[in-house]
Amino acid sequence: MKKLLTLFVAALLTANLSAERKEVHILSANDMHAQIAYMPALADIADSLRTLYPGLLVFSAGDNRTGDPLNDMNEIPAYPMVALMNQIGFNATTLGNHEFDSSPRGLARLITLSNFSYLCANTHTDDSLGIHLLPSKTFDVDGIRVSVLGVVQLGTHGTPDSHPDNFRGISFSPVEETVQRYAGLRDKSDVMILLSHIGYEDDVELSAKIPWVDLIIGGHTHTQLKGGEEHNGILITQNVNKLKKVTHITIVLERKDTSDGTCEPWHIVEKKAENIDVRSHQGKSKVVADMVRFFSDNPTFQRVIGQLEKPLSTYEELGCLMCDAFIAETGADVGIENYGGVRYDEHPAGDFTVSDVLRLDPFGNDAVMMEITGKELVNMLISCYENDDHQFPYVSGILCDVEHDKKDTKKIKKLTLTTLDGNKFDLKKKYKVVTNSYVASICDSPRSDQGQSINKKTADLIISFLEHQGSVDYQGKKRITEH
Repeated sequence: MKKLLTLFVAALLTANLSAERKEVHILSANDMHAQIAYMPALADIADSLRTLYPGLLVFSAGDNRTGDPLNDMNEIPAYPMVALMNQIGFNATTLGNHEFDSSPRGLARLITLSNFSYLCANTHTDDSLGIHLLPSKTFDVDGIRVSVLGVVQLGTHGTPDSHPDNFRGISFSPVEETVQRYAGLRDKSDVMILLSHIGYEDDVELSAKIPWVDLIIGGHTHTQLKGGEEHNGILITQNVNKLKKVTHITIVLERKDTSDGTCEPWHIVEKKAENIDVRSHQGKSKVVADMVRFFSDNPTFQRVIGQLEKPLSTYEELGCLMCDAFIAETGADVGIENYGGVRYDEHPAGDFTVSDVLRLDPFGNDAVMMEITGKELVNMLISCYENDDHQFPYVSGILCDVEHDKKDTKKIKKLTLTTLDGNKFDLKKKYKVVTNSYVASICDSPRSDQGQSINKKTADLIISFLEHQGSVDYQGKKRITEH
């Protein structure tokens, strides 16, 4: 009888132990690329979620800038996005590779003007630059400790994908090695988040090595996930670029009172993510819309410089236009534009404006001329491919047949160049080659001429070309064959 009474009392005490549940809500964006026209809708989404969840956290996984000349060519380059993110109430961003497009001085100024934190643990800056970065930050959401660690991708040269001149006084450490150094954050946190600008595949690979992380908010590869995906127990989210979608993430935590009146640690019982379509969202913040109108008041960018006879629908069509502009305006034999330098893949027939050019080529790169042999050109094109995310560059003045290794498709087995009329390309002859300063800097193949700036921006060459041509037709243009 005594034993039964003891069991009854224990069961009664267990039943009376209360379980407490709390939720953390996050709105995340990635690779917004200065799409200021859609910030009023994003602001309304954030405001609507905050009405339901006052502790809402708003994060960006990087590449907030570079994509709209109204932002990137502002008197303070990229300030409009910073001002709009301030108004929306972002809590933190990591650095994307395009945050460095501001140059060290410009990045320092933007960070100073920001009301949100810049988190990037694998970026290290000289104190003299005044670039105020944090490796991580912990936010308190109704008693829940949410720690966020930031990292940025590194390319083949050990730096993010931006012009090398933008990294003076800045160094970087490998992503995985850096993240592992912060494993101790787990003991001080109820929720552990990696704010990552390294790309979807690398996020998945990294997730197997960092079991102490709960959530990866990703960017860089513009990978559209359906809500989120769970890999190795970690929820990973990412959206396509240019503010087409954002993600609402919900993390549910629970803890129980113990028999001695204390509380267990919080533990996560549910993680979920849902996409929100920004472009079709009906609501708009009036304040943010007024700010966008103010920043958009610049008729210079709307000047029509030429006509497209037919619509364009591929990156290569636009890449061919750019490369043709390079050789037409400089007298070169060959033009080269890296794959990542073509910033959109479609344009309707009709007016082509200054703004269209600056969105297509927003980096402010110099045009660089060099005189190299056909063999050196072959090696340079392969080097550009290897150092630009294994994407073959666009060209003018030549045709390229790219044969990939069947065992390793990222490796080029053979590259054959021919003239535009199909004749054999002379590998011993010297050619004048014009490209942008980024390509000239990342192509580390040996060549007799490293190239010299012609003191013109590549975007200016494109504008001048379209003004001289009047109208152009690039529909179906293709100069690269890959197999």
